[in-house]
Amino acid sequence: MASSARSKKTRKSLKSKSKAKAAKKVTAPATGPVTLDEAKALARAKQPDLAAKAVAKELSPPTSPKRVGEERKILEKKRKDELDRRIKEYKATMSIMKKRGARRPKSALTPKDGEPAIKAASFTPLQVFAEGDSWFDYPVPLFGGGIIPRLEDKLGVPILDLSKAGDEVRYMLGVDERKKLTKHLKQGCPAGGPWDVLLFSGGGNDIVDNPMALWVKDWNPAVPPVQHLHSQRFTAALDLVRAGYEDLIALRDEHSPNTVLVFHGYDFAIPDGRGVCFMGPWHKPTFELKKFPPGAPRQDVVNEMLIRFAAMLTTLAAQPNVTFLNGQGTLPQVPASWHNELHPSKAGFNTFAKLFRDKLKVLFPGRVA
Repeated sequence: MASSARSKKTRKSLKSKSKAKAAKKVTAPATGPVTLDEAKALARAKQPDLAAKAVAKELSPPTSPKRVGEERKILEKKRKDELDRRIKEYKATMSIMKKRGARRPKSALTPKDGEPAIKAASFTPLQVFAEGDSWFDYPVPLFGGGIIPRLEDKLGVPILDLSKAGDEVRYMLGVDERKKLTKHLKQGCPAGGPWDVLLFSGGGNDIVDNPMALWVKDWNPAVPPVQHLHSQRFTAALDLVRAGYEDLIALRDEHSPNTVLVFHGYDFAIPDGRGVCFMGPWHKPTFELKKFPPGAPRQDVVNEMLIRFAAMLTTLAAQPNVTFLNGQGTLPQVPASWHNELHPSKAGFNTFAKLFRDKLKVLFPGRVA
C-alpha cells in the first residue's frame, strides 16, 4: 500500500511539473535572431494545433522500453493462448473420430460431374497439421478464413493449424517457431500416432511489401518489364526463403521421416493497390516509388517473382516425401478472383482448398473422399 501511495504521489508530482512546463511562456523578440525555445514558441503561436499537441505530449505518460516490453508480452500470451486452444480442440475432436470412427462429409457423398456416388463408409482420418501465412490463416471477419478451414470441410477431418497471418519463412524457421515445429514433429499427433501430412505455406510475405523496393528497379519504358527485377538481389531474398524450406525438410527427415510435406505456389495476384482491414497494399507502394505505370508492367514483375518462387519449390519437391502443389494460373486474372492484391476471393480460396484435397487424395488413396 505504501509503495502504491508513493507511486501515485510521484505521478502527481510529474504531472504538476509537466503542466508548469507546458504553461511556461517564452517571449520571442519581434525581429532578429532567436533561440530554439523562442523559435518553437513562435511556430506554435502561428499554428495553435502544434501548441495543443505539445501540451498533450507533456501530460501523457512517457513511452518506455518497459511499457513496450509489457505490450509485447501481452501479445505473445494471446498468441500462445490461441495456439493452446487450437491444440486442445484438435486433440479432443480427433480423439473422438479415432475412437468412434470417421464418416465422410456430406459434401463428399454427393456425385459431381458424372462421378459415381461415394458410399457413406467410415475411413481412417488423416492426421494433418499446418504451418504458414495468411493463405492458410486469413483473419478477415466474416470471410470464412483461408485454405485450412475450407480444406477441413472437404477432408472431413480436423487440421491442427499453427499458421499466422503475416508470417515469414525466416520467422517460421527462426528459433521460437522452429522449436514448436520440432516439438510437433517429434511428439506426433496429440491424439496419438505420427503425423501423416504437414502443409506449409510460406514465402509470399518475404518477397513483397516494403523490402520489395530493394529488388525492383526504377521504371524505364525502353526496358521490358521483367528486366526491372534486380535478379541478383531477388535471388538473395529467395535464397533466404529456400534456406527455411531446406531446414524444414531436414527437421522432418530427422524427427518424422514418413510425414509428407506439401508446399504450394501462390497464384498470380493482381497488383492493383487493394488492401484489407488496414493491411496492405503490398505491391503498390514499391511500384509507385519506382514510377511504374499501372497495369501490365506491374503485373509482369509480380508474375516473374512468383514464377521464380515456384521454380525454387519445384527443385525441392524432388526429395522423398515432399510434394509441391503449383496453383499458378488457377484463378482468372480479374479483380473478382481476388479479395485484395495478395489474397484470393472466397471462391478463390475454395478453389485452392479443392486443389489441396485432390492432391491429398492422390497421396493417400482410400483416406480422402
